[in-house]
Amino acid sequence: MPRGGKKGHKGRGKQFSNPEEIDRQMRAQREREAREGDEEEKESGSESEEETSSDEEPKKRGMEGVIEIENPNRVSQKSKKVTELDVSADGKEPPRELSRREREEIEKQQAKERYMKLHLEGKTEQARADLARLAIIKKQREEAAKKREDQRKAREEATKSKR
Repeated sequence: MPRGGKKGHKGRGKQFSNPEEIDRQMRAQREREAREGDEEEKESGSESEEETSSDEEPKKRGMEGVIEIENPNRVSQKSKKVTELDVSADGKEPPRELSRREREEIEKQQAKERYMKLHLEGKTEQARADLARLAIIKKQREEAAKKREDQRKAREEATKSKR
């Protein structure tokens, strides 16, 4: 059966190029590039080699070299990692700004410490209420203890009078 089924083969046959032809094309391309490089060196002869080497840009792939592409989603790596940050030689870390959560947590702890200090001194409303409640309870316990003591004495007298 012929290539392509019943209807026959459509398209051209494959053609292979000679190795000599490929070598000739490669040599011609290298010569062209060398000539262009010589012309550029003559034009930029006033520039030093250091300046040209400092302007090293990564080689652009595909259409990037032809069309200037500005992708707003593509952000260059400007932030440094924590391991790359250098700490000053005197051992003190530079003051970093706290996040909102960290700031709120610290303020909360400080407020709690202030409240506890005032509470222990008895200056807060809750502390006054607690002290008043405590005084009432002490008074009730003293009265209960006095009452028990009176009942015990009454029992002792009752047992002595029976004998």
